Amino acid sequence: MDTTDTLTEAVPIRRGSSRIAALFTLVALADFLIFGKMPGINLFLFALAVCAGILLSATKRPTPLKAALLLGFSVLASSPLLEAASPIGFALCLGALMSVALVSGRLMPARLPGLPLVFFRFALVIPVRLAEDIRKYFALPGKRPSFDELRRSVGLWIMPLVLAAVFVFLFAAANPLIEIALRSIRFAVLLQFLDLWRIGFWMMIATVVWAMLRPRLKRRTARSQASRAFVIVPTRNALFGQASLLRSLLLFNALFAVQTLLDLVYLWGGADLPDHMSHAEYAHRGAYPLIATALLAAGFVLLAMRRGGPGDHSALIRGLVHAWIGQNILLCLSSMLRLGLYVEAYSLTELRVAAGLWMGLVAIGLVLILLRILLNRSNEWLIAANLASLIVVLYVSAFVDFPDVIARFNVAHSQEISHEGPPLDIYYLSTLGPPAIPALDLHIRALPEYRTDKISEAQLIRGSLVWKFEHRPRDWRSWSFRSARLEAYLLSPAAIAR
Repeated sequence: MDTTDTLTEAVPIRRGSSRIAALFTLVALADFLIFGKMPGINLFLFALAVCAGILLSATKRPTPLKAALLLGFSVLASSPLLEAASPIGFALCLGALMSVALVSGRLMPARLPGLPLVFFRFALVIPVRLAEDIRKYFALPGKRPSFDELRRSVGLWIMPLVLAAVFVFLFAAANPLIEIALRSIRFAVLLQFLDLWRIGFWMMIATVVWAMLRPRLKRRTARSQASRAFVIVPTRNALFGQASLLRSLLLFNALFAVQTLLDLVYLWGGADLPDHMSHAEYAHRGAYPLIATALLAAGFVLLAMRRGGPGDHSALIRGLVHAWIGQNILLCLSSMLRLGLYVEAYSLTELRVAAGLWMGLVAIGLVLILLRILLNRSNEWLIAANLASLIVVLYVSAFVDFPDVIARFNVAHSQEISHEGPPLDIYYLSTLGPPAIPALDLHIRALPEYRTDKISEAQLIRGSLVWKFEHRPRDWRSWSFRSARLEAYLLSPAAIAR
């Protein structure tokens, strides 16, 4: 008989099987690299592995050039994790993986302004994607498990397992090498895999990874009729009509002009303030409230300049809006100057750095609002442009060692060195952690020899920070450029001599 007639045709490997294999592989890799380890290069390596899994298990695999570009994009976006494991770096890495998943699933919008909404719809389904696919799988005919099937399946394994245990017992009695091997098995090591925290970690990784391997978007709800029913009629005397907006903008411009004039005189011009008030106090009292004012103003501008609104029918309203945005931009610049004066008087902190970055983003957002009006762009364009500016700021910030920058700034501008700034708050430097060690060395070298109390205090804090750094986890999975640079500094002859 011809054997070729009896052989069945080769069954192609289903893409779903490759996704399941990728899922289990990535969960096992996450357990090896991340669980129980300090974050470091392990996060970067796992991100690249997830990116490779997405590309290899895609329904239609990308071309080698496209795959290389997507992998390179993932490396570029995840590189802040090599500098140091930070929330910003993790967020950028996750965003890059979501982008790769959307591209591989052909879910990317045709126009860039639609990207934020697509990202939002994708993020909504990530927590439930795995559970939905499991539910759909068992809902298929023939896939729903019954008690009889489960009992038969377990029964089929009883005899093989019992006989295998008997054979192992006999082999151990007959062969001392097998007995030694069995005695060397550490069941405590095996039982640690049943740890609830570990199982929860597996489930979390599996949930996120599966959503990346099988990307889907949350469906839109049918709201066309409702959206058409809810329309703001630009009547002249309505709450947000032309007359109301015109009066509001006239009043707001006048109020902002007063604030702008005061800042120009006292903040930028340096005029003498009333008694019992310093420039630092004047700056501190206005820095954060003025940013909140600018945000409220931005929302009002978007409402006034909506498409089909009063701003489209009145050149006067458009001119007042342009003037008001200009005043708000100047307000943000004044807030930055206020923050700078306050830092000169009371030193730099992490919160003040974050406030400065936030003020800069608000100023950029106001400029983008002005461009949206002048170029007649949509709100989607405005959201995408603001998101792009936020990503750029976060990406650059992820490479900056802010504790080191803050410590060096405070030391360089302290009263002990510059003879003009505030006294150095050395206890705040200790809260910045080991990155403050080089700045502490600068402070110790700058102190005069007769200030033995200050020197001994700084050396004590330095010693505690060095001890904390040297007793960090030494596992290769926790390595980062930042810790490697500090370790090289501590091993340098200049640092050892102190």
